[in-house]
Amino acid sequence: MRTRISAQLIGAMAVVTILGIVLIAAAILPAHRAALITQMTRNAGQLSETIKNGVHESMLENRRDQLQREILTIGAQAGIRRLRLLDRDGVVRFSTLESEVGRPLDAGAESCPDCPAPGRKAEDALHSVPSRLFAGPDGSRILGTIHPIRNHPTCSTAACHAHPASDTVLGFLDVTMPLDEVDRAISRSQARLAGLAALALILSGAMLWWLNRRLVVRPVEALAAGTRRVAEGDLTTSIPVTSSTELGDLARDFNTMVRRLSDAQRQLTQADKLASLGRLAAGVAHEINNPLTGVLTFTSLLLKRADGDPEVRADLEVVLRETKRCRDIVRGLLDFARQTPPHRKATDLNEVVRRSVAVVMNQLAVNRIAVALDLAPGLPEVLADNNQMQQVMVNLVLNAADAVGEEGGTIRIRTRRDSIPAWGHAPIRRDACPRGCDLIDRETRIGGLPAILLVRQCAGRETLVRVDPIYGRANHRTQDPCDEGIVAEFLCPRCRVSLKVPDGRCGTCKSPTFVVAVPGEGQVEWCTRNGCRWARWEAAEAIGPTPVVELQVEDSGHGIPPDVLSHLFEPFFTTKGPRGTGLGLAVSWGIVERHGGTIEAQSEAGRGSLFTVRLPLRPDEPAHATAA
Repeated sequence: MRTRISAQLIGAMAVVTILGIVLIAAAILPAHRAALITQMTRNAGQLSETIKNGVHESMLENRRDQLQREILTIGAQAGIRRLRLLDRDGVVRFSTLESEVGRPLDAGAESCPDCPAPGRKAEDALHSVPSRLFAGPDGSRILGTIHPIRNHPTCSTAACHAHPASDTVLGFLDVTMPLDEVDRAISRSQARLAGLAALALILSGAMLWWLNRRLVVRPVEALAAGTRRVAEGDLTTSIPVTSSTELGDLARDFNTMVRRLSDAQRQLTQADKLASLGRLAAGVAHEINNPLTGVLTFTSLLLKRADGDPEVRADLEVVLRETKRCRDIVRGLLDFARQTPPHRKATDLNEVVRRSVAVVMNQLAVNRIAVALDLAPGLPEVLADNNQMQQVMVNLVLNAADAVGEEGGTIRIRTRRDSIPAWGHAPIRRDACPRGCDLIDRETRIGGLPAILLVRQCAGRETLVRVDPIYGRANHRTQDPCDEGIVAEFLCPRCRVSLKVPDGRCGTCKSPTFVVAVPGEGQVEWCTRNGCRWARWEAAEAIGPTPVVELQVEDSGHGIPPDVLSHLFEPFFTTKGPRGTGLGLAVSWGIVERHGGTIEAQSEAGRGSLFTVRLPLRPDEPAHATAA
């Protein structure tokens, strides 16, 4: 049978509390009882002195009847059980109980072995304890005090009954007081102590239950739930870090473990994809190269025989050129897997566009798709691989044709010369934390580039955030969004070092900032307040606008949903079903990336899409070039 930790803790706490209260009661109650008895004894002593002063005249003048009445009157007051006067030998001479007058004090019955008695010197009683506790006939406790009546000079010189001056003690005043009120006070104290003990037990139990629930049970339940989700295969899960205790450290370590498992899974998946791509490319190369060789051979023979027919020769040249391009595409698949660098030479992008459109024009005409060219005259040449850029262009046009569909529409292709600022365009291709950990997440792409992977601590929660790698953009991704305006803490996902900038302040909202290093290119700084788009990359801003040649392909199709747009350039991602392989845009992105350029997509559902390729101009081009 399972026993909850909370029940064991509360039970142990209850036992400790009860033992503590019992020990406290054992120390307090006797001290309280002794204090009450001491107070009663002090009161009895004061009362005795008052009585002695009150009956002094009656004793001095030997007015026995009046003295007896005074004794009875005083003894009738509340809090006095019995009042009596004893002579030097302990014989009762006056008492509130007349039946004992003339009888000696029964010291044994009143538990007072040191009280005055016949045959004992009265002076000896002066050195005894003047108070005693004994039980009355009804079992109630009684406090008795005996105070000596000393020989006053007026007594030894009085005419009525003189005492010799050698007698220091003439008698004793015995006052007995019931302890019923003291016993009731002690009983009330015991009841209050028991009540306080019960209340303390309840409150401590409730407090322990609450603390145990907040500090132990909930974190353990969250950890158990997270463990079950991970066991079921959910590696995107994370548990909130709600404390700085050992359980908080355990939660952080759990989240780190899950992130690393997720990274390992993504790496294995990507490795499997690349391995599949390698096998596919090898198979394609083996199966296609042989028939392509035959096509090339027979096309070359036909070209030699078509010298007298210019029209047929032109068609055969197209067949020969495109067959060679098919061969290059097969090589491109291998290049994508091996990241082979392009063979660059001065290339006219306008000519690349014209050749690409000529290749697909028949297919576009069948689908009633018109092509509108807006090619900038005098466009500067760029250093690029001619065949690879044609492959990119054909992929973009065919994708645009698929987006337009069989209903017909328009594809607009534009080229121009432009200068782009760092803000909103400069890619962050490498970054690291202060300890040198690589922060690039190569499995997640934002805008075609690998995202920057960070850990964000926000409102007591910890989650992974993938930061947009384009400087100035804020298309960050996270599975646990943070409320607008909340200031978060950012950490390295590997070594957990804080990325906060000491004394750093946002240039817009003055909130704290965090930073990542870009090796060889300074560092990029962002605001930590959620919703603020401020960023700063001084090294990129210092370079100024970058001259580029821009190629745009815009279609009038149905547009791309936002959830699809973010995955466009991932290998094997396709929305075409069996008709697509998911490699076209991935290969195109790889080609543009290896040329040092960028490719991005903009789209709105129902309003078409716009793909923009930017390639840097040749090094001898002026940096202040403007748009054509």
